Amino acid sequence: MTELDLTTVDHLLSTTRAVRKRLDLTRSVPPEIIDDCLRLAVQAPTGSNRQGWRWVVVTDTDKRATLAELYGRTFATYIAQSRGEQMSRVAESAVWLADHLHDVPVHVIPCIEDYTKGNAHAGIFGSIYPAVWSFQLALRSRGLGSVLTTLHLPYEREAAELLGIPDGMLQVGLVPVAYFTGDDFKPAKRRPVEELTYWDEWGATSS
Repeated sequence: MTELDLTTVDHLLSTTRAVRKRLDLTRSVPPEIIDDCLRLAVQAPTGSNRQGWRWVVVTDTDKRATLAELYGRTFATYIAQSRGEQMSRVAESAVWLADHLHDVPVHVIPCIEDYTKGNAHAGIFGSIYPAVWSFQLALRSRGLGSVLTTLHLPYEREAAELLGIPDGMLQVGLVPVAYFTGDDFKPAKRRPVEELTYWDEWGATSS
């Protein structure tokens, strides 16, 4: 059995952030890096081993602009509900992404075969989101940042027409991809896991 370097693995898992403002809009992303990360992504588990995922990688300037416009339609309502006298850092970075999404060099739209014929359930999403997360981890390990977004999905049909996505394929998000600026990321501040974990019944701790 090959032993993993837990220090490296733990660092990767604890520092893979949702990257928005630190996306480098000036640097192109080689297609072969996206391919390498997707090869790792499709090693993720999938329900019944269906492997029904597909990936649409969008680099065309006009198509990225249209996707950003679809995203922006929903974003205006979304951010209006988040604004206050003091906008949070997350909200500020979300605004930045909405304003610059068209300039992010790569948009990746994960799709999966809708075997429920429109009655989406946890099994479908459980078969694609692990692969999306593996994709994001692979990007992070290569110095690229990403964030899983879903705000274009109310206009999924328009996106499908734009990209030629056939009927029966369910879009589950839009992942902007770019190199990130700065040196590294630190673990985020989180509540202690002991406060969030129950054993055998709700509210029971391990001790």
